[in-house]
Amino acid sequence: MAILQVVFMSKSLMRNVPMQVILPVDKIPLPGQPSVERVPFKTLYLLHGIFGSCMSWLAESRIKRWAEEKNIAVVMPSGDNGFYVDQARSYNLHGEFVGKELVEMTRKMFPLSRKREDTFIAGLSMGGFGALRNGLKYHETFSHIAAFSSALVLERAVELTYDEPHITKNRGYLESCFGDIGDALASDKNPKVLIRMLKEKKARHPDTRIPKIYMACGTEDPLVENNRDFRDFLTGNGIECAYTEGPGAHDWEFWDMYIKKALDWLPLNDATAGA
Repeated sequence: MAILQVVFMSKSLMRNVPMQVILPVDKIPLPGQPSVERVPFKTLYLLHGIFGSCMSWLAESRIKRWAEEKNIAVVMPSGDNGFYVDQARSYNLHGEFVGKELVEMTRKMFPLSRKREDTFIAGLSMGGFGALRNGLKYHETFSHIAAFSSALVLERAVELTYDEPHITKNRGYLESCFGDIGDALASDKNPKVLIRMLKEKKARHPDTRIPKIYMACGTEDPLVENNRDFRDFLTGNGIECAYTEGPGAHDWEFWDMYIKKALDWLPLNDATAGA
C-alpha cells in the first residue's frame, strides 16, 4: 500500500494545495492468492470535517487498511473550513476544486479509472455536506455519495446569531462560507435545490444519472435530526438513499466504523488482504 503526499498548484483555489493519496499499487498477494490484476483503480474522494486536513482520515481511521482490502484508491484533499462550496469573491472555489479540478488532476497523476461508475465521493460532517453538494452538482462525475454525520446546517442558519462563540453555530461564519443565507438556500449550494434540479432535468432527459446516496449518523449526534430531515426529503422525492443510524456521537469512533460499512456498500471488488 503506497501513501503519497502531493502538493500542487490549484487554479480553483489560487494556491498550492496538499492532498494525501492511498494507492494499492504495491499490494503483495499472500501465498496461494492469485496476483492482483493491474487495472485503473476505482477511486474514492474522501473529505474531512471542520478543523481537519488531508491527514485526518489517515490519522484517525483505518481507511488505509480498508482501502488495501478493497483495492480502491483514496484521495484526501485539504478543504480548509469552507464547506466545499464556491466563494468567488475570495477566489476560493472549493466546490469546483473538489468536483472538477481535483478529479482531473489526480486522473493525470495516477492510474485511476475515468469511468463514472468507478468514481465516488464521501465525507464526514462538513465533508459530508461537501460530498452531498458536490456529488449532486457534479453528478456526471460521481456515481455514489457517502455522507457521515453531515453538517446540513444551511436551512437552520437563518435562526443563528452573530454573537454565538462556537464557530459552527455563528451566522457570520456561515455567511463567510455561503454568502447571503437566503440566496444560498435558493442556489445550488443547497443540496435540496440540486435534488429538485436533477429531478426536473431527468423529467426532460430520462438518461440523466442521479448518484446513489448512503447516509449514516449516530443516534447521539446533535446533527441527527438534520440528517433525518434530508433523508425524508430524498425519499419523498423518490431518490434512492441507503440511510442508517447506530449508537454513536459526532466522533471518530463512529466514522471509523461507518466508512467500512460505506465501502461495503460501494460497488467494489471482493476484499483480498495483502502481505
